[in-house]
Amino acid sequence: MVGARTFTDLVAEAEAVPTEGWDFSWFEGRASEARPSWGYQRRMGRRMADARAALDIQTGGGEVLAGVPRRPPLCVATESWPPNVARAAARLLPLGATVVTAEDTELPFAEGAFDLVVSRHPVAPRFEEIARVLRPEGVYFAQHVGPGNAFELIEYFRGPQSREAWNERDPDQERARAEAAGLEIVDVRTERLQMTFYDIGAVVHFLRKVIWTLPDFTVASCHHRLRELHEHIVAQGAFVAHSTRTLFEARKPA
Repeated sequence: MVGARTFTDLVAEAEAVPTEGWDFSWFEGRASEARPSWGYQRRMGRRMADARAALDIQTGGGEVLAGVPRRPPLCVATESWPPNVARAAARLLPLGATVVTAEDTELPFAEGAFDLVVSRHPVAPRFEEIARVLRPEGVYFAQHVGPGNAFELIEYFRGPQSREAWNERDPDQERARAEAAGLEIVDVRTERLQMTFYDIGAVVHFLRKVIWTLPDFTVASCHHRLRELHEHIVAQGAFVAHSTRTLFEARKPA
């Protein structure tokens, strides 16, 4: 927890922190988030070790893929945001992985190119494209952001949200879209996990970094509510929200 630093100091520091990649070490001591019980990276690493050709969609700065003990002979990652592409390339090329600048709406790969497709927290998985680039009996293994993610934070700034907004990443709807794309569901499970913010700088940096939480967020437009939240954190010691995560595994039929 940050000591008696002022609201202005904490916000200015958070605004100055780079947001590229998926390294969250800056939050240490300032925010925490419980992790799902299934251990996505460990399980993904086992699948990578058995694969011949793998694709990591929306790799960010390549942090998750770089943490895999053994990658397959053909290992490709996609990313669309230029600052992340540069970070991913610097991290992954020395490890033998190729980084391709691409949106997942239309993957620039041949049909049946991969026997494993993975993704950690894709913004909106395109199951038709995933199914197209998978070989028969190939597997899609991912950890998705689940429904109602960080909703306490969203509603603090935007007010009460509709049930439709809560269900935007509903796992049953994602299951139905995957099946409509021709994939067979192997495993879908969701957990709701506590997020704790210990200072307003952590809130600001989180909203700048995880931009889909509040896509229109700026410090200037939310200044009044940020100051009120700062006072709440000082008085209560923290602001608590909840993340949701879905483990998603599907297979392309033979």
